[in-house]
Amino acid sequence: MEMKKRISLELRNRSPTEVGELVVDNCRSSDGEVEGLSEEFTELEVLSMVNVGLSSLSKMPLLPKLQKLEVSENSIGGGLNTLVEKCPGLTHLNLSSNKLKELSSLEPLQSLKALKSLDLYGCDVSSLDDYRERVFQLLPQLTYLDGFDQEDNEASDNGEAPSEEAGPPGDDDEEDEDDEEHGSEEEEVGLSYLMKDGIQVCH
Repeated sequence: MEMKKRISLELRNRSPTEVGELVVDNCRSSDGEVEGLSEEFTELEVLSMVNVGLSSLSKMPLLPKLQKLEVSENSIGGGLNTLVEKCPGLTHLNLSSNKLKELSSLEPLQSLKALKSLDLYGCDVSSLDDYRERVFQLLPQLTYLDGFDQEDNEASDNGEAPSEEAGPPGDDDEEDEDDEEHGSEEEEVGLSYLMKDGIQVCH
């Protein structure tokens, strides 16, 4: 299905200004460009165009509220400066399995000051020596690269550190202490039984 037709179907009788999330994965761009999107999508925050045959992002419309862009499994080899101009508020960008080969192709992303998460898995650039260290140096605003931070801690589903989702500090420790106390009591009871059995056997 062509991208234009897919987008019109996804609208479901809504106006573009009412759409906050748009998923058009696995449709087809006729010329490798973004089709069917316009600047009318003023409220769009999440856009997914996975495996649609994109080779360029040059026809991206201005999407001022866009925060998450998924364009993995395409043939994008550069031109990321378009994202800086059209999607200045991006926080999550997935470029996995594209044609990005050089670190220099990522330099425009330095201007995306809100960018926290970048995925480049499956791109040639991810095979470079010291790839992770060099990308974090190039893009110091990043928290996560390919799902992990600089200390190799994995990102949670919402892009935040897993520890932030845990309960109030101290709860887990108290439970552990309780478990240890119960465990020691059970050990003492077990020992007393053994001692009794030993006494009975001796007599």
